[in-house]
Amino acid sequence: MLKQLRPALVMIVVFTVLTGLAYPLAMTGIAGMLFPKQAAGSLVTENGKVIGSRLIGQNFTSDRYFHGRPSATTGADPSDPSKSIPEPYNAANSGGSNLGPSNPALIARVKGDMDKLKAENPGQPVPIDLVTTSGSGLDPDISPAAAYFQVPRVAKARGMSENDLHDLVAQNVQQPVFGVIGEPHVNVLALNRALDALAKK
Repeated sequence: MLKQLRPALVMIVVFTVLTGLAYPLAMTGIAGMLFPKQAAGSLVTENGKVIGSRLIGQNFTSDRYFHGRPSATTGADPSDPSKSIPEPYNAANSGGSNLGPSNPALIARVKGDMDKLKAENPGQPVPIDLVTTSGSGLDPDISPAAAYFQVPRVAKARGMSENDLHDLVAQNVQQPVFGVIGEPHVNVLALNRALDALAKK
């Protein structure tokens, strides 16, 4: 029995070291050398301070900024840790709401968002990504249509020209990789940083 058990145990140890330790460390080291920013989390810094990541959305709520998709992530209730409360873009608790399309709570939330957006930009169709959450709840990007839809609100709140903001959105549209992988999209954090820079001018 020991004859059969010994090779099995040796193989477990060898492959655990190779695939569980050596390979991940080697890949992490190579990624850090070839793509240092991406390997560190694609962090965005301003004046030496980390203000976010290009990979995780932020909860912009002011009319002076472009907003991302709704987020269904939650966090612990400070007054009762056994309960959870809405905490948009909580990277420690990625996930969707799991509410089905016939759920009254989801219908009420989407209807409320639609009414607010229609009042914000009357006569324009509301882009679907402005009322639907992503599966992760952390999506940092919106469609170009969702960004253009918000231009009148942001222009009014900042006293800026809609044409200038339209051009700003166009400059921040990221095209599909190699022209075929993915869809055109706008990173909300990058757009809002460009907006602040334009406002300062």
